[in-house]
Amino acid sequence: QVQLVESGGRLVQAGGSLRLSCAASGRTFRRNAMGWFRQAPGKEREFVAAISWNGDTGYADSVKGRFPIYRDNAKNTVSLQMNSLKLEDTAVYYCAAANEATWATEEGWYDYWGQGTQVTVSS
Repeated sequence: QVQLVESGGRLVQAGGSLRLSCAASGRTFRRNAMGWFRQAPGKEREFVAAISWNGDTGYADSVKGRFPIYRDNAKNTVSLQMNSLKLEDTAVYYCAAANEATWATEEGWYDYWGQGTQVTVSS
């Protein structure tokens, strides 16, 4: 059974940093795309960042330059380093993994999802 488990979400002040991690189990994703999405209260889930099997990355304009994404194939993990956090970054953050090798921004591209981790940015 494939599982994605996020960790690292917490309350943080605006301007601060946070690192989210996602550990995959049940199969290896080293040749697959992995990514992060988020859902703020009252809004639809949206793409944040993703990384292809070869390290190619993609970002939403709202986080570009602030939220680098990394993967560790040996550990079967993907991480999101969140810097210069803003109030509008408050959301539940979800890890996702695809059966495809390259990343995409669409939710439907991804086949596996974690339960989410809450990130709250305060002023």
